[in-house]
Amino acid sequence: MNINCLIVDDEPLSQDVIKDFVLACPELNLVGICKNALEAGEFIKNEKIDLLFLDINMPKLSGIGFVKSLKNPPLFIIVSAYSEFALDGFEIDAVDYLLKPVSFERFRTAVNRTIERFSDNSEPDFTAGHIMVRANKKKYRLNFDEILFLEAQGDYVKFITTDFSLMVHGTMKDFLAQLPSNQFERVHKSYVISISKVIYVEGNSVKIGESKIPVSLNYKELLLKKLG
Repeated sequence: MNINCLIVDDEPLSQDVIKDFVLACPELNLVGICKNALEAGEFIKNEKIDLLFLDINMPKLSGIGFVKSLKNPPLFIIVSAYSEFALDGFEIDAVDYLLKPVSFERFRTAVNRTIERFSDNSEPDFTAGHIMVRANKKKYRLNFDEILFLEAQGDYVKFITTDFSLMVHGTMKDFLAQLPSNQFERVHKSYVISISKVIYVEGNSVKIGESKIPVSLNYKELLLKKLG
């Protein structure tokens, strides 16, 4: 199971602690870190997020207010220094409520509770090794190991494979949800790449095949960790 996570916290130290804990859990995939709820709201418009690690006391919009503002909020774990908000958190269906400073043991318990909340069919079945897409009035089978990268172009996503490219109607967010997160990584608002196809990283770009793909700063650290 791969659970895509987003950390939402305005304290850099707390961000670092939770990030280290997330990276220590093989079931969790850290997609990003946001310093406030407004930034997180924009982030999840473009990313498939399964789990939020959410602070409560943040500027402009509280964590609880943020969850209430979402039409279909992902599962969330509250991480706060204030115990008095615990009841409010559970009333809006928080998976768990962690008090800062958080120990890894307590964090792991919260993760286990999250896993229990996911049904057996909550994750797409990636065992077939391919994705089916429609284009040009045809249905194409694209094997995961043949996809080099994806590029968003307006209302379409361009799939670049080892043999051809294909323009498919849809959003990057929807297609990313159908790709295994241990093989594919978002590196830019407009690009998702196959990790195994990276030839080299140079500055804020990666070389894949004959193409150089831009890498945004907020995605670069996670990419480098996955590349090892």
